[in-house]
Amino acid sequence: MSLLSRTSRRTRIALASVAVGGITLTGLPAGPSFAATPPVPATSSVSVSVHAQAEPVTPSEVLRRAATWLTANNGSQVPYSQTSVWSDGYRQDCSGYVSMALGLWKPGPNTVELAGNRDLTTPVTLNDLQPGDLLIDAEGNSNTRHVAIFESWTDSSRTAYSAFEQRGGHGTDHRILTYGLGTGSEYKPYRAVNITDSEILDDPSRSRTLPAQR
Repeated sequence: MSLLSRTSRRTRIALASVAVGGITLTGLPAGPSFAATPPVPATSSVSVSVHAQAEPVTPSEVLRRAATWLTANNGSQVPYSQTSVWSDGYRQDCSGYVSMALGLWKPGPNTVELAGNRDLTTPVTLNDLQPGDLLIDAEGNSNTRHVAIFESWTDSSRTAYSAFEQRGGHGTDHRILTYGLGTGSEYKPYRAVNITDSEILDDPSRSRTLPAQR
C-alpha cells in the first residue's frame, strides 16, 4: 500500500471518529452540545438556609426582655426545657432565653453558636462588661454548657454581679452570680453584635439588692 493510500485511510478513520463525536467538517455541532447549554437566568436563586439578621437592640431593651420571663408563666418564671418552646417561639433553655432577650431568630441558636458565631457575638474582657453582655460556657455537653446575661456589678470590688439566666431545675432567674470571675473559669464574656450602644444603666460601683443565690 502506498504512503498516500495509508494517509487517506487514516484520515478517513479520523474524520469518521470526529463525526461520531458530534462535530462536522465545518466545525459546527452536529447534535446537542453540553457546552452550548444556556447559562442559568439571572433571576434564578439557590435555596440556602440563612437566618434573618437581628434588629438593633439597646442594653436596656435586652434587660427588659429578659425580665419578662420572670413572670410570663401566669405570674411565675418560665420553666426550663431543652426541647419545649415558649409561647413567644423561643426555646426554654438558657440559649433560647438569651436569644429571646437579644431578639435573635426563633427558636434560638444554641450556646456553642452564641459563643462561636462572630455574626452574633464578639469577645470582650471582664473589665469591659456592660449591661446586656453575656457570660458563656460553651464547653462540654448540653447539660454542662450555660449562658447568663450580665446586668451590673454588685459593688466596686467586682467580685460578683447581678444577672438573668434560665437554669435547669428552676427556670428564669434574676440573681447574684460569679460565673467567669474565677481563675481558669470556662465562662467567657461576650457582647452581642446587634447591641447598638454601650449605655450604662447602673454605676458599676453601685450595690444592688437581689435575692441570695439559690
